[in-house]
Amino acid sequence: MEKIRISKDFVFEAAHALDNHDGKCKNIHGHSYKLTVTVEGTPKNDIEASDSGMVIDFTVLKNIVNTQIIKPYDHALVLKDNSRFKGIEKQNDKTIYTPYHPTCENMLLDFKDKIASQLPNSIELVYMKLNETATSYAEWMK
Repeated sequence: MEKIRISKDFVFEAAHALDNHDGKCKNIHGHSYKLTVTVEGTPKNDIEASDSGMVIDFTVLKNIVNTQIIKPYDHALVLKDNSRFKGIEKQNDKTIYTPYHPTCENMLLDFKDKIASQLPNSIELVYMKLNETATSYAEWMK
């Protein structure tokens, strides 16, 4: 049976700061992120199943991405674990510290690992795109 790719888009708002950057991005600032997730698999052929004909139910994919990415990151401040802003979490309800500089590229790689680990064995993550702005983005593809 042939493989099919399906994609779903997600949006969230988040802030970050890139310590040691020589431009404006060293300061805390926010973005309206758009995440595209593409998976590949064979459509199910069990006519009795509610997901017959589907690679994966879009609701299942949505639940994975919402749990792993959207709920934790939406309206969060993302900082490197040794950021000069360390301690801001005392005044900021939603702060995420990462072992990497929270660039669009690094966040995308982190998101890839989080999503891939939750997919059913028959489904493969093959492409992701993270827009930081309407015209700037990072892509990952298998």
